Amino acid sequence: MNALMEHNASEAGAAGFLHRFEGLRERLPGQGLPWLASLRARAAEAFRAQGFPTRKVEAWRYTDLAPLTQAGFGEPLTPVDGALVLPRSAAPKRLVFVDGRFREDLSDEGSPARSLARHLPEAEGLLGSIARIDDLPLVALNTALFEDGALIDLGEGVDGGVVEILSVTSAGRPVAAHPRHLVRLAAGARLVLIERAWSAEQDPAEGEGRYLHSPVWEFVVGEDAHVTHARLQQEGRAGLHLATTFARVKASGTYDSFLLHAGARLSRSEAHVTLAGPRAAAHLNGAQLLGDGQHGDCTTFLDHAAPDCPSRQTVKTVLAGKSRGVFQGKIHVHQVAQRTDGYQMNQALLLSDQAEIDSKPQLEIYADDVKCSHGATVGELDESQLFYLRARGIPEGVARSMLIEAFLLEAVEGVADEAARAALAEVVAGSWERLA
Repeated sequence: MNALMEHNASEAGAAGFLHRFEGLRERLPGQGLPWLASLRARAAEAFRAQGFPTRKVEAWRYTDLAPLTQAGFGEPLTPVDGALVLPRSAAPKRLVFVDGRFREDLSDEGSPARSLARHLPEAEGLLGSIARIDDLPLVALNTALFEDGALIDLGEGVDGGVVEILSVTSAGRPVAAHPRHLVRLAAGARLVLIERAWSAEQDPAEGEGRYLHSPVWEFVVGEDAHVTHARLQQEGRAGLHLATTFARVKASGTYDSFLLHAGARLSRSEAHVTLAGPRAAAHLNGAQLLGDGQHGDCTTFLDHAAPDCPSRQTVKTVLAGKSRGVFQGKIHVHQVAQRTDGYQMNQALLLSDQAEIDSKPQLEIYADDVKCSHGATVGELDESQLFYLRARGIPEGVARSMLIEAFLLEAVEGVADEAARAALAEVVAGSWERLA
């Protein structure tokens, strides 16, 4: 698609979503709240001005949103009722959203996680406090159209335990869901959050199961607070997953995240993390398992805005068939951020000569007392290791699976929380069979 055609498709796709906003705006949650109605209207205008990003935008150079702009998405006009087959939960408390709407009958609502739509007055001053709409059109679209999401607000010193947020797309419904999730931890609070994106139809028939899931998260992490955010993206193979996360970490706080892309036709997870106070820390690790026809994009922006802050990032990608992986990671160190310690690494394992990886690690440093490094490696399975296993009677398929899982589990082992680590490891297990 040439640049003009791509621009026209972007405008046409954006027009459909704007038409949907105009039709829904009086029925969206919180219209009786002046601050929220104003925010939605401003977000819609920001999206109208920008449209969907094209590959002329540097941050979207490697990811083409043509499957989104060319598709016609609707909305679930009535709540989805009836039983759904859900994945096993790794948490004692779970909130379930189906097509972007809260399902009370499937959820354990209560402290610390609640439905945002039911508690919108409490979100004033938090919703939109760190998310950007003027230069991030997908965030603007989410702000205009969100119907629900999770609200987690922990007081000083509170341990929120382990909570799972499960977003389900019902089978065969060409819908677009834009959930908005808000998390705030006061000083000294603790939380383990397992986020899972799931489709009721993992392997739809040709032409069926198309949908868009475009969540936005906002994390405000107080002084000496700690949040673990384990993300399992297991969308159906026809789904489009476009997620954006914002985190602002105060002094001595920690935002520790792990992303696992293991589904969707096209997925992009974008994270914007600001280390705003001395000794704040961020871990943005992850893995992508991409099979034939899949496109996975992991893009991060890590802003060191205070001194003495460490950050760590390792992203591993396994690609099979005709798949494409993208890693873009930028570390920005402000002049005030002396004694920054930043590390960034992208490693890719190609299982096919048709697979492609685009890797773009970046450092932008304005301080003079820093320790920052980045790197990227691309390779194939080690033939000597494969021969070693086969020589001991292990079938080739099993041997390959063992090596792939070892490659990925090395990253997963860095997740400190046992429940989150187990949930991630379960998805990684048998990865070769799913990719083959």
